[in-house]
Amino acid sequence: MRLSHVNLVARDGEGLTAFYVAAFGLQVLRARRLVDGPVFFRGMGLARAFHSTWLGFPEGGPFLEIFDFDAPVWTTPQGPDAPGLRHLAFRVTDLAATRERVLAAGGSAQGAITNLGSEAAPILAVYLRDPEGNLLELEQA
Repeated sequence: MRLSHVNLVARDGEGLTAFYVAAFGLQVLRARRLVDGPVFFRGMGLARAFHSTWLGFPEGGPFLEIFDFDAPVWTTPQGPDAPGLRHLAFRVTDLAATRERVLAAGGSAQGAITNLGSEAAPILAVYLRDPEGNLLELEQA
């Protein structure tokens, strides 16, 4: 078993897609497309269509799926169309450079770089936010 993908519901799907491509170098695996139809609605429990984009890492692995709705109805904070999640963590080779790319692409700083490991085995981390306010963690071990 392995993780397949992570999904974010965006207020501006095209804008959030552009951010993740610019900040993290993700590649479009499936361009933004309209998802609708009774088979899908039965599976997810939504009575309206949405747009979906798939973004992947150059080295493979789980992908990031971004949904956006033409007429969002965010009535249930934990419903399938509720925006956001707790945080996305990215392991990076150069924490400072990646932090700067995130900020340049429209992200914002949440905190300072800190060591979550030990002196002998440092794990540097910093938290930021994407343009829609989703919390991001960058970690470098």
